[in-house]
Amino acid sequence: MTQNENITIVPLKSKSTRTFMTGGRTDLFGADFKQNVQDKRCWNWGDDNLFPVGLAQMARRSATHRRILNDKADYISGKGFVYDGEDQKLAELVNMPNGSGETLRQLLNKVAFDKCLFGNAFVEVVTDERHSFMALFHHDATKCRLCRDNNHVLLHHDWKTGAANNVKRLAKFPMFERADDGTLRSMIHYKDYEPMFENYGVPPYIAGLNVSTIAYKTDRWNISRLENSFQPSGVMVLDADLDNEEQARELMKTAENKFAGKPGQVMFVVKNDTANDRSQFIPMNSNNEADWLDLHKQATGDIVVAHSWFRSLSGLDYSNGFSAERILQEYEVALNTVILAEQEELLDPIRKLIRDILDCDDSSLEIINRPPTKVRPEYMKVWEARRADGLDFDPEDESQNIYLAQLKYK
Repeated sequence: MTQNENITIVPLKSKSTRTFMTGGRTDLFGADFKQNVQDKRCWNWGDDNLFPVGLAQMARRSATHRRILNDKADYISGKGFVYDGEDQKLAELVNMPNGSGETLRQLLNKVAFDKCLFGNAFVEVVTDERHSFMALFHHDATKCRLCRDNNHVLLHHDWKTGAANNVKRLAKFPMFERADDGTLRSMIHYKDYEPMFENYGVPPYIAGLNVSTIAYKTDRWNISRLENSFQPSGVMVLDADLDNEEQARELMKTAENKFAGKPGQVMFVVKNDTANDRSQFIPMNSNNEADWLDLHKQATGDIVVAHSWFRSLSGLDYSNGFSAERILQEYEVALNTVILAEQEELLDPIRKLIRDILDCDDSSLEIINRPPTKVRPEYMKVWEARRADGLDFDPEDESQNIYLAQLKYK
């Protein structure tokens, strides 16, 4: 606050929005996170051990960023599983991998979402010494930290508090340790490789963090204009008879709450001049709508690139017309460059567990991948199309060995 003779100027203070940078604080979009004390038991995930909290906050604020995360997780987890139905243990694992009632596909969807969002994901494995059963549980990555002995994973419900008590400790896969209930437990840690990051993975969109923040800010700018009823920014000069600075502050607080808007776009000037009332509003016009629109479009495009994803699979090009052919083409590229590789990475440790604990043949277990449209390439055989749709198929059946093109032009 500055004061000059009988004029008191009180600028409206708005909350600054901090932008996350690698190695910096993780209080994105003005979120007020309590600084955590260095926990010597675990490797800090970010400078303040709250990096995943910041990433989760950003995913809830940026619309395009969230859409890509949701779609990638859905494509990676597929539409279910193809497996040998005669293998009872394998069927039980696919239909109910734990006692919570979820299927293996639902569990894998959570794991895929965490890995896309955080670059890390955690799955707990539970069995016994006789290997009479196996259960898989997904754990929220924001609750997990790596122990400094590099052999354990620590779980706590709120790492912002310093995790002084109630920390659960699990051996890191492939090691198992006995729990208090007599079961053997282990924690699978999935992580995306990043140079210079030894303990935790880094999400693939790391270079797009700033543009995700830009997209959020441009959305907030439009919201603030609506909240202010598209009123222009400006300076409000008020004539008032004030005895001291405290009265000026009180007047400013009242005026800001009533007239400034959210966020406030008005600066108030209080002038002691009771002889002549010269209260007035001085607008400050700015023709920057086009700049903001272009900035938002560029940020949206950069987010898609940072995710190594595709515009048509993110719902961004529907305004230019729906092209099923382009969607199928981009889906095929995504399938062979992103989806299949991620699926193999997620299933590799699960396949090993199926072989070692359940003593089952895992070769029949495959994820069903379906494109977002029902169009099938004409060079596909009937049994291949039935397999892709998760239906019964027989490669030896002559009627299923004809090409789809033959059905179409028959």
